[in-house]
Amino acid sequence: MIELVDTNASEISAEFIRARRRSGSPAMGMVMTLVIVADDRDADKAMAAARSASREHPARILVVVVGSRRGQSRVDAEVGIGSGASGERAMIRLTGEVTQHAGSVVLPLLLPDSPVVVWWPGRAPEDTAGDPLGALGTRRITDAASAPTGKARAMLTQCTTYSPGNTDLAWTRITGWRALLAAALDQHPGTVTAASVTAERISPSADLLSAWLGDRLRCDVRRGTSQGPGITAVVLTTRQGDITVTRYDGRLATLSSPGQPDRPVALKRRDLDELLSEELRRLDPDDVYAATVKRMARTGTRAAGTTKTTTKSAKKTANKTTTKTTTKSARTRKA
Repeated sequence: MIELVDTNASEISAEFIRARRRSGSPAMGMVMTLVIVADDRDADKAMAAARSASREHPARILVVVVGSRRGQSRVDAEVGIGSGASGERAMIRLTGEVTQHAGSVVLPLLLPDSPVVVWWPGRAPEDTAGDPLGALGTRRITDAASAPTGKARAMLTQCTTYSPGNTDLAWTRITGWRALLAAALDQHPGTVTAASVTAERISPSADLLSAWLGDRLRCDVRRGTSQGPGITAVVLTTRQGDITVTRYDGRLATLSSPGQPDRPVALKRRDLDELLSEELRRLDPDDVYAATVKRMARTGTRAAGTTKTTTKSAKKTANKTTTKTTTKSARTRKA
């Protein structure tokens, strides 16, 4: 990494060119610009996740650390390429009056004729599309679960200020759950009359999953609480019996459905770089996410009533449901 002290966008851009020439690669084949807006606490972790994701999506990574507005206006940067990652990267620190004009610093550094993704790994502005840096992006990624305080409120704020191109990593975390539940309903088609989602008390992902189920199935969804980790159970109630997905260790889930034996399904909680890589694969607006956040903006962070459920009682309920369904199925076959 080359350190530039009291610099500007022009010098940072020139250093990118010099770094490419020193490495013997005038053209880096980058497909996008990833702008990360973070504070000192999150900057290094976000850069590490972006570098890992760049192996799949070569990008120019610009980490913008907005410091104090007091003092002399100053731009410091660390620029580098290679070192086991694709593309280019720069850590840009702003202090003083220039913090109010971060967009002017970043704009000259964007790759021409390529998508721009803006990511807030910590606290995000209330209206990301109206933010000076967010306005530069074709996609804007937030993470309500990483907000220092008020995670549920942060998710609800992103729902009420949604603009095409917005997404949240809380939504990305439930991709596996949505796929598994959709597959279970494909195998057992029928009308779902009610549903419940059980998770940690504060879980933006569980709130989004509840809103998604309510929007797709047009039924009441109860939001229960457990000790986690993350989402621990989803129950879909049908006339044939309950379809239940339980996951108590954050790695392996159990799918229980009417007339079928229990099946283990891999449903691991993914790391930050894996979530980011998934979001970077799709740069067009997510219509399903848009419909989900609109419903959540109407219903709030709880789809319906909230019940408190311990892990032990949740397991007991799931086992009871499975036994009841199996017995009913056996009686039906005898008949």
